[in-house]
Amino acid sequence: MVGQERTIKVLLAQPRGFCAGVERAIEIVERALKRFGPPVYVRHEIVHNKRVVATLKAKGAVFVEEVSDIPDGAVTIFSAHGTSTAVENDARTRGLPIIDATCPLVSKVHKEGQIHASKGRDVVLIGHAGHPEVEGTRGRIPGGVHLVTSIEDIDALEVEDPDQVAYVTQTTLSVDDTREIIQALKDRFPNAVGPDVRDICYATQNRQQAVRDIVKDVDILLVVGAQNSSNSNRLREIGSESGVPSYLIDDAAALDPEWLDGVNVIGITAGASAPEELIQELIVRLTEFGDVDIETVDGVRENIQFKLPPQLVDDAPAKARAGGR
Repeated sequence: MVGQERTIKVLLAQPRGFCAGVERAIEIVERALKRFGPPVYVRHEIVHNKRVVATLKAKGAVFVEEVSDIPDGAVTIFSAHGTSTAVENDARTRGLPIIDATCPLVSKVHKEGQIHASKGRDVVLIGHAGHPEVEGTRGRIPGGVHLVTSIEDIDALEVEDPDQVAYVTQTTLSVDDTREIIQALKDRFPNAVGPDVRDICYATQNRQQAVRDIVKDVDILLVVGAQNSSNSNRLREIGSESGVPSYLIDDAAALDPEWLDGVNVIGITAGASAPEELIQELIVRLTEFGDVDIETVDGVRENIQFKLPPQLVDDAPAKARAGGR
């Protein structure tokens, strides 16, 4: 256990926490609740964070796994991760009023994949099986995709025409890992076309770089985020790969005091779905183990904002309509 008579230096990564896509998704649910009244139904977690989901539940949002769980006529919101064409068609067939909270950068990946498919190319999706964003992207590209997670997966690829291969990426992956997979893909299919690492969203890249900027100066790294958050896991991995003990925690209660033994400098960041209040609660918890000296490290200042769906702009009629992409 760490004694009380010590000073713990905390380096706060900049940027950290909410990105524009997450802020937009949360605002969509909150505005829908105000405009149409509770309950509104959200397919899957709107973003990967228990605190955010619990807060929206308390306001009247109901989170479900399938469209079939949504009552007839209920306002239906698709999560920031995106959803497949089949799921959207199912909702439309039932006449559900749809509001799409898909992050615009995820929608951009969908469109790029669709363009490649329309040109007869085999589309390779670099991502993690089972992740909601990946499942949504797979279901948006006609003819399906070849999912690869590692360099080893490239060797097993079977395509119709080696000269007609394209690729897109899950937005929340590690820049370095994706670059290596893309290079392996191009080594096997020299004519493969794709966006390099541009489909890894600005927020993912900025948060990864912020971690790289602080890990050289810290004894441990604490990443606040959900265990099922892809971008949060990548932040932890970057710390570990730098030789720094790194831990992904949901909140302050998950902090293990033994991690602090012999530690003088702690780096703290948060995944793109983690609210700032979780960071502040963690800092308060750290005061139990000594005086805390906080420094926010200089980094990128993000000012990006995404437009809201038309159903939720101030001059929209107070009646839900079937949304579209």
